Amino acid sequence: MYEERPALLDGAVLWTRTAAGPTAERPVLPDGCMDLIWADGSLLVAGPDTRAYAPAEFAARYAGIRFAPGDAPGLLGVPAHELRDRRVALGALWGEAEARRLGERITEAPDPAAALDALVLRRAAGVFTPDPLLRAVVARLAAGRPVAETAREVGLGARQLHRRSLDAFGYGPKTLARVLRLQRALALVRAGVPYAEAAVRAGCADQAHLARETRALAGTTLGAYARAVGASAKSETPLPSGSRTTA
Repeated sequence: MYEERPALLDGAVLWTRTAAGPTAERPVLPDGCMDLIWADGSLLVAGPDTRAYAPAEFAARYAGIRFAPGDAPGLLGVPAHELRDRRVALGALWGEAEARRLGERITEAPDPAAALDALVLRRAAGVFTPDPLLRAVVARLAAGRPVAETAREVGLGARQLHRRSLDAFGYGPKTLARVLRLQRALALVRAGVPYAEAAVRAGCADQAHLARETRALAGTTLGAYARAVGASAKSETPLPSGSRTTA
């Protein structure tokens, strides 16, 4: 069972997943985000994806914090591009002893998800403030604004925006715009909007353009994605919108 709710940290999402036994995992699709994950006692970081990620290992219980795009590097202390398309043990970033201590504390808590949520909020206190410029970039690209126009509106040159984006999002603004556009389109597909209409409303040239982007970024077809959504609805198990499991 997968569930999510707003986290204590502004803009973040707290998610949990439990399973009775090993099952075939649905691929995790790119969403512009990074996650800090507790998985059966271990802590790891899921970097920003540029392609569909297929989990290969199993844990019975997961809890994760999905940070708003651009926020995780300031909290984790590592540029996003260093973690692009990777799952990394937290010990590699914060030290093995510290990661083990935090993992044990969360595991021993009555509610590991709430303990992880509190840990992130404590970590952010006094050391992290969301960058309003990055939030403005994400908001404009998420609304379908062109990259060049976004750069002008936030007062950055093209090279400056690209450099800032690599550190914050893990890739350049054009890739982020593609990822966010695909997420807009797939949200419309989940809502039952016809493919051609979803493509145009999301900012694609046409349905064929959306089909190519779905294949390139999500590693699947529109039809297969829609069938997975339908199967998820029938089973009353929500389709994860951005959670990341272990590699």
